[in-house]
Amino acid sequence: MAPRAFEALRGRGRTTEEDIVADKREEKKKKKKERTPGTFAQMKQVYQMTKKSDPKIGWILSLAALGTLLVFILIGVALGNWITFLILGLGAAAVVAMLILSRRAEAAAFSQIEGQPGRSGAAMNSVRRGWQVEEQPVAANRNQDMVFRALGRPGIVLVTEGPHSRVNALVSTEKKHLNRVAPGVPVHVIETGHDEGQVELKDVVKTMNKLPKALTQQEVQAVGGRLKTLNHMRNPMNGLPKGIDPMRARPDRRAMRGR
Repeated sequence: MAPRAFEALRGRGRTTEEDIVADKREEKKKKKKERTPGTFAQMKQVYQMTKKSDPKIGWILSLAALGTLLVFILIGVALGNWITFLILGLGAAAVVAMLILSRRAEAAAFSQIEGQPGRSGAAMNSVRRGWQVEEQPVAANRNQDMVFRALGRPGIVLVTEGPHSRVNALVSTEKKHLNRVAPGVPVHVIETGHDEGQVELKDVVKTMNKLPKALTQQEVQAVGGRLKTLNHMRNPMNGLPKGIDPMRARPDRRAMRGR
């Protein structure tokens, strides 16, 4: 092989190696971008979101942190060991500020969804483990009044969204359906709103967790299977595999002809 041709092939090999290294660097950059933000980045996002609806949050956090730190310093001075209590006070001040920020952020999140359709479902989704929450409303009308459903050890919980006079009919109909597939299971109704007898969005999860337990974990799973059957009866397309469009599905003509 001629020397020039050999050098050309070596040059191509180097270029390929450089391309591989460059691709790896690009993949690393993409992975870094796709990674979830760190703790400080998340706290910054939460703070910025909270500040939109609570402009005084900065002053509140500063005063709370400084007040906590001052108390620890005074205790340290009284005990003659202010350096140790200063270090402890810094940690305690950070914890207090984070707790206040989390409470204020939660209140800000609820205030932002206030008046939006589906707000009751969004409030239910913040519940912790032990509950099976339906993402979509199980009942609705033309006025955008909705009923959302959850299942847990207390039984079935229906959370309404809309005036009592309009959602009452939706709740009655839903109770009849539930009595057919899950007779004897307790059904609790939580009406969201600001009127008398209604529960505010921020208190929905708290109200759900305070309900008395009536079912075992095995009974919850059994009732959950019955509720899935009820969902499929209402909307048969829920039983189709994801990604299949029933309007575009084509029949197997050979099977139809018996071949």
